[in-house]
Amino acid sequence: MMPFPGGIDADANATLLFSLVAAVIYAFTIGMPPRLTRSAVKTLAVAMLSVLAFQQGGPWLLVAALALSAVGDAFLSRDGDKAFLGGLASFLAAHVLYVALFLRAGGGTGLLGAEPWRAAIALAMAVFGLAMLVALWRRVGPGLRLPVGVYVAAILAMGISALTMSNVSVIGGAVSFMASDGLLAAEKFLVPAISPHRVWMRYAAWALYYGAQLAIILGFLLG
Repeated sequence: MMPFPGGIDADANATLLFSLVAAVIYAFTIGMPPRLTRSAVKTLAVAMLSVLAFQQGGPWLLVAALALSAVGDAFLSRDGDKAFLGGLASFLAAHVLYVALFLRAGGGTGLLGAEPWRAAIALAMAVFGLAMLVALWRRVGPGLRLPVGVYVAAILAMGISALTMSNVSVIGGAVSFMASDGLLAAEKFLVPAISPHRVWMRYAAWALYYGAQLAIILGFLLG
């Protein structure tokens, strides 16, 4: 049974399937050296989700956030500080759009204080964000501290703003997004280069990240 009306050949279902296939293919190439085909597959996985949101008349903020995320994926699929900063900037912009989207579609920040479980998750997110910032501050170079600090603040704002939503899929996606970013940061800056843990961390980060984007878009389109 397909999530959208029509069979597998319907535009929405075909686009979603294309995205899923690209995500799986990229998972098999994570350990390979950066190449154009590898970058293209990674970019397509989320770019097709942006196309899906557009096809289905989703909010323009959702379409744009997914598109910027795909641009960030393209940058992060390459090596070097410039590519890293390009990816950081793209995802920073995507998180800002997600914050605007969640606040516009949600029930207001008053929900955070009205329902204890939301406040508890928001507090856990804040502790996670602070711990990540403190750990990274000691390990990144002086030139990266400000960009990393701004990014941590942005993803924390994204997570907390998602808690104003009533859609559990969107909230779960935001939590998964934060977990993915935490794993990526740990793998890049905190874990020794020779550590065997870096392998599973890369796979887990990709699964959490793609799952997060998928949960958010399906939450909006089907919720």
